[in-house]
Amino acid sequence: MAKLEATEYKSFEAIKQTDNLGKEFWFARDLQEVLNYTKWENFSKVIDRAMLACKNSGLNITDHFPEVRKTIKMPKTAEKQVIDYQLTRYACYLIVQNGDPRKEIIALGQTYFAIQTRRQELADTFNQLDENNKRLVVRGNIKQWNQLLAEAAHNAGVITDEEFAIFQNAGYTGLYGGLTVADIHKRKKLKDKEKILDFMGSTELIANLFRISQTEEKLKIDQASTAVQANEIHFKIAEKIRAAMIDMGTTLPENLPTPDKSIQLIERDEIRKLRDSNTKLMLDE
Repeated sequence: MAKLEATEYKSFEAIKQTDNLGKEFWFARDLQEVLNYTKWENFSKVIDRAMLACKNSGLNITDHFPEVRKTIKMPKTAEKQVIDYQLTRYACYLIVQNGDPRKEIIALGQTYFAIQTRRQELADTFNQLDENNKRLVVRGNIKQWNQLLAEAAHNAGVITDEEFAIFQNAGYTGLYGGLTVADIHKRKKLKDKEKILDFMGSTELIANLFRISQTEEKLKIDQASTAVQANEIHFKIAEKIRAAMIDMGTTLPENLPTPDKSIQLIERDEIRKLRDSNTKLMLDE
């Protein structure tokens, strides 16, 4: 359970959706498949119990379980309209809490959505957080924005793994004054499999989050159509952010200290605190 990047956890990330406002949600029928419920009739009973738990918590069911309609294909080119739900993170948590406890994936889902909810609670009180928890929140945001950036880059023509590595390097080179990913990795004295984003302080992470989010937006605005254009946009956005940092007189990212503790260790400690805490969180109600 310590390895949060396990296949089972990735399956919950893979079905996560984002609306036009950047708010995350999950479709119930996608969640049904991941949780290994073969029949909607059985899964809908779990949803009903989750809705009741939501109501008993004093929350509005329609805020967390808005109903939507979908058209699915039937045999012989026929189509059928079915009910689905656009679930919030809390709704998903209530569903896995009310699922079949004999299913191993249910336990994994409980931990996954607990972590996600904890991250949101931390994000809501960001200014009051200590440095480690600030890192945890921003790193979580970067993971989500990196997915959006990867999609925008792919649409712009960054297709192969090699092309994506070059694209990523362009951003780091612009932000770090010519230093490549390999240079930064060496500068931070990291082991081969350690990721540089997991060994950044909150200030350095925020600078990279700005680079990622602004590049994603610029790729769409400019309607970049080749890998070369995408690389140039990524480099120029990052370079401008660096120039702004120089103009403001703030510490440049390559000169910021490297934390001793990785994001994974911080996350593991937070999960342990969450389990050991006697204070009930909203998700425990």
